[in-house]
Amino acid sequence: MLKTIIIFFLSSTLMSYTAQASDTIQLVTPISREQADDAIRLLAKQLAADYKNDDREQYLNQLFRLQMVAEDFEASKISIQNLRAIRSTTSVQPPLYLQYEIYAEAKILEARNSLPFSEAYKKTFRKILAQINDKAAHQAMFSFSGNLQFMKDDLDKAVQKNSGKSAITQADALELIRKYQVHQAFNSFMPMTDALIAENDAARYIIDKNFVITTPAGVHISAMMVRPRTPAAPQTSLLGFTIYADDDWAFIDAKKAASQGYAGIVAYTRGKGISTDQIVPYEHDGEDARAVIEWISHQAWSDGRVGMYGGSYNGFATWAATKHLPSALKAIMTSATAAPGIDIPMQGNVFQNFLYPWLPYVTNNKTLDDVSYNDQNHWDTLNKRWYSSGQAYRLMEKIDGKPSPYFTKWLAHPGYDAYWQNMIPYQQEFAHINIPVLQTTGYFDGAQVGALYYLNQHSRYNKNADHTLLIGPYEHLSMQTGVAREVQGYAIDAVANIDLQGLRFEWFDYIFKAGKKPELLKNKINYQVMGGNVWKHSASLKAMSNATIKFQLNPTPSKEGYRLTRSKIIKHKFVEQHVDFKDRRDVDWTAPMLSINSTLDAHNGITYVSDPLVEATELSGLFSGQLDFVLNKADFDFTITLYERSKEGNYFQLAYQVQRASYGNDRLKRKLLKPNKRQQINFMSERLTSRQMQPGSRLVIVLSINKQADQQINYGSGKDVSDESITDAQTALKIHWYGSSYVNIPIWKKP
Repeated sequence: MLKTIIIFFLSSTLMSYTAQASDTIQLVTPISREQADDAIRLLAKQLAADYKNDDREQYLNQLFRLQMVAEDFEASKISIQNLRAIRSTTSVQPPLYLQYEIYAEAKILEARNSLPFSEAYKKTFRKILAQINDKAAHQAMFSFSGNLQFMKDDLDKAVQKNSGKSAITQADALELIRKYQVHQAFNSFMPMTDALIAENDAARYIIDKNFVITTPAGVHISAMMVRPRTPAAPQTSLLGFTIYADDDWAFIDAKKAASQGYAGIVAYTRGKGISTDQIVPYEHDGEDARAVIEWISHQAWSDGRVGMYGGSYNGFATWAATKHLPSALKAIMTSATAAPGIDIPMQGNVFQNFLYPWLPYVTNNKTLDDVSYNDQNHWDTLNKRWYSSGQAYRLMEKIDGKPSPYFTKWLAHPGYDAYWQNMIPYQQEFAHINIPVLQTTGYFDGAQVGALYYLNQHSRYNKNADHTLLIGPYEHLSMQTGVAREVQGYAIDAVANIDLQGLRFEWFDYIFKAGKKPELLKNKINYQVMGGNVWKHSASLKAMSNATIKFQLNPTPSKEGYRLTRSKIIKHKFVEQHVDFKDRRDVDWTAPMLSINSTLDAHNGITYVSDPLVEATELSGLFSGQLDFVLNKADFDFTITLYERSKEGNYFQLAYQVQRASYGNDRLKRKLLKPNKRQQINFMSERLTSRQMQPGSRLVIVLSINKQADQQINYGSGKDVSDESITDAQTALKIHWYGSSYVNIPIWKKP
């Protein structure tokens, strides 16, 4: 019991209330802190008798809590069951509020048989868990964990909010009781759940958390495995391969696969876990994953078929395995997928600083160096120190005072050369990938660039590629942790709120178990139209649109900057832009964290704004265009960003492209520009978007020169950019953007 809770400060043993029209509860006789538990139970009992809500789902969700705190556990259990009937849960989902049903049943058993609560709870847990299948049981396990201190702090805040009052609103009373109920239940059963969950797992699965697979090359790969005990027949395996050596996460992931009827295996990059080899990110994962797949296929419990899956680095490792395509690998499903040399550690051949702290995170020890990685102040300070100093990018490790050998190695490969090509399939190697592929990514996912690269290359070199893409308003972690209702300031449409991990297994069941094809995957490209509350489906990225609007980057000034027009080309007029790379007064500047903002931060950029749209317009696809310019340097880095400005004045970032100009036509080979000569660069966004824009919205283009503390700076000398420093910035960049520059906006027009 919570003996430290302070509700009211007068002494009495009775408390009553009168429900007023305003739903205010008058506390006739407040009580002392010593009797807080009794007071809350009495308040819950009285509220349970009088509480009303026309929304039956909300009513039951409150009622079972009131009944539980009032110690009417039989009634509470019935209310939970009635609530489940409304929610229409299936056998795949865990029973709603299972943790509270078990708690209520244990309290009933405790009273009925005069048992200690711990004994009653263990008996009840075992009995109820035995009645549900592996899928539901696995999902249910997450409902038994939580942060007790957070729950207590949350409750204390609710108590403090109402302490000393002679009256309390019904809303505040319900909030107080809910928080009391949550803490009371979890405080009672959490000390027992870890052991009970482990016991339940052992009954359902064959578990091996630490073993080593030795590859034909003599490399040791640390792995773990979870297999269902039934059926006893050989099973298809699902493999995750990762550098993120977190045994807790890996066990959960492997167990989830086992709960779906697969043998779940997670293997780590060489050197991680209990492997004795050197840790090497990216370079060997493909060949090592192939060896693991071959090992799996020869085990007695394996049916010879393996599917691979994973997000971010794990997705990269999956594609790396396809470069070698072992015969047992029959399907892959990747999410938020990294492509080394394409989107990490550089995008558009511009190196990004966020990978610098990632290297010690994954290479400092056999697991993960969370202390180093989470020291955001250190990394922010390092970026600013480097930026302020004006030193060469290659000296980042010297400024940090710690060696970073892989960072140094990466900088030696600024083009997409053989070093990067050896990590994942390259060109004709995609032609041999003849297995089903499903990729999921998001409009807000930084790794969308990698996902689209794999899609485009696979489709280009294998005309019969069985490759499916699903994309919606998701960010990088959504594919791994669940879809958020709001992403970077954008409230997603209802239809976008889907179970992406559930989709993974639904798709694998379709491939391996002759299950039903997931309803959302109706064509090769399946995309959610933001603002339209609808999913659409097309045969290709190009087929997402059936028309294009060409906008000129018109040098005519306007109130917002310059005009984005559909008028005839203005060939000989230009906007002149100056960027002084010596000026470091913007050292503290950072890009906005949200994708929807009330103001536009056009840092080192030129802004072009269109007239208002006269009708609703669906923008779907990849925007592209051509830049026509003259500059006084041999190179520059730029970002071109597409926004929707709503009629209310909010800016929604839809897509952008980061590009080193000298690699604009070929990411493999650098071709320097010709100073003081008019020239053109064609560009195609590597980030897909789909948005239903409303009448009154405007399109906004911001054309920026990259100069900031969190990425490499191109001074334009023509030297290796990693070797350039502020001494190469004696002359400011001067560039003329001609009005013949344009962007193509892909739209869908109703036939």
